[in-house]
Amino acid sequence: MTDLKEFLAKKRYKKVKFKILKTQHLVLKAKVNGVSGWFILDTGASNSCLGFKSVTKFGLSPEHTDSKAASASSSDMFTQLAKRNIVQLSTWKTLDFTFVVFDLTHVNAVLSNYGVAPIDGIIGADILLKGKAIIDYTNHYLYLI
Repeated sequence: MTDLKEFLAKKRYKKVKFKILKTQHLVLKAKVNGVSGWFILDTGASNSCLGFKSVTKFGLSPEHTDSKAASASSSDMFTQLAKRNIVQLSTWKTLDFTFVVFDLTHVNAVLSNYGVAPIDGIIGADILLKGKAIIDYTNHYLYLI
């Protein structure tokens, strides 16, 4: 039997390396509009998100929305939508992608308490579903097609 890596390579999956933080969060590097940043890989997040502090860094043009965001630690948070973005994880790329933009201060405060550098955003189920994601926890790879 072929191993997972060989099988996925034959199916043309792209592999994205991730790290596991002291907090047990999975983090990976991604590019948004050609600019690199650090993102938590969160299978429980319905949408991929960016923090308000990353708007300028990634050249976003967020628009107002009446929707509110909720997370495990916060609820009823003001959001914006940033449309028409290019997202790249290793060699996997998607065009015309929409991010939810909201305050990630609470997430970065927790990371800071553990001496971990802040993150720019969250990769959620929208990207994972779009890329038909497979996560290899043992070898620390996310595979997307």
